[in-house]
Amino acid sequence: MTSGFLTPAGLDHDRAFMVVNERGVFRSQRRDPLLATIRPQVVDDGRELVLHAPGTDAVRVAVDLDGPRGPVEMFGVPYHAIDQGDAVAGWLGRVLGEPSRLVRVPPEHDRLTDGETPGRAGFADSGALLVTSRASGAELDRRIGERGGDAVAMERFRPNVVVDGWTEPHVEDRVREMSVGGAELAFAKLAIRCAVTLVDQRTGARVGPEPLRTLADYRRVATKGVAFGTKFSVVRTGWLAVGDELVVRRWAGESVSA
Repeated sequence: MTSGFLTPAGLDHDRAFMVVNERGVFRSQRRDPLLATIRPQVVDDGRELVLHAPGTDAVRVAVDLDGPRGPVEMFGVPYHAIDQGDAVAGWLGRVLGEPSRLVRVPPEHDRLTDGETPGRAGFADSGALLVTSRASGAELDRRIGERGGDAVAMERFRPNVVVDGWTEPHVEDRVREMSVGGAELAFAKLAIRCAVTLVDQRTGARVGPEPLRTLADYRRVATKGVAFGTKFSVVRTGWLAVGDELVVRRWAGESVSA
């Protein structure tokens, strides 16, 4: 996508849907890497969702925002969601090889996320927006190359916004407030990376140990793990598009304006 509206919970429709097992527990690429091969397409202003996957016909889903709310679970935390029907559930079961269902956050969903600037999120792991930069990716690829490895596609990190123009890697770590397009964002926390980064997002195959092996050399954050990219909360909604100018309003260490 080249443009989108940034809601308090992130880009419109992003992480609004979730695949769950027969018990309502979320599925993740950590355990089900074939999820990476499913390509969603939002059409008709969000009233319809089309799912594509290799080797099978696409399935069209009339998005249900009014159906009964049922219990689901993500990272052990209970939520409510709206099931999107048997047709897409059967399609997902065939693609993933296990019974699965598709659910959506209800309109009243209001999940608070933590961090330096708390925010809102749908079914994202822990924040509304993930920001990375081309400079950070280039530095990581340089270090992987020194070990004889191949460059890692930025899509492995599944960022919402990739910043071009910074020459220093990991500058995004030091941004505390910024504006882009018509939206304003504030720093929540560093993005701690997991085994999903080992999954090829086109084939659904695990192809590790990179990038986690190399990130462990220079991006370890105490006992939390390794970091790449930064989570931001939305403090003012608005449209943003590829090519928009990003303006840093405050850096780490600077005082908050009165």
